[in-house]
Amino acid sequence: MSDREYPARPIVGVGVIVLKADSVLLVRRGKPPNVGSWTLPGGAQEVGETAEEAGRRELLEETGVTVGELHFAAQVDNIRRDALGRVQFHYTILDFAGRWESGEPVPASDVSEAVWAPLDRLDQFHLWHEAYRVIAIAREIAR
Repeated sequence: MSDREYPARPIVGVGVIVLKADSVLLVRRGKPPNVGSWTLPGGAQEVGETAEEAGRRELLEETGVTVGELHFAAQVDNIRRDALGRVQFHYTILDFAGRWESGEPVPASDVSEAVWAPLDRLDQFHLWHEAYRVIAIAREIAR
């Protein structure tokens, strides 16, 4: 069991929706929860760093990609219960949107793959419904 399972309080997670032309950066999770699932890059905020700093750090650690200016896009609650109804995972996720600045996606740290996913073909990645929602918000912000 990881130190993030059955937490005493919610964990703050930060996600980054990176847009480049007609694509968005996606990663395949390498750690629980949802190992093997496609999602947006991001991770837990550490003590002493701002949410934006956490997003930039996680993005760079997971993919080697950097972004320009970040804009707050959405807040998402991710609460997963076990078979007995106990809270196994609880994340409060702050998602930021930004445009690609540099780097090509190379999977590292907590991810097994990192790709530029065409925005018109996201269905093939079987994302969590909240990911589709925040990507749509990010696209509006980027206009």
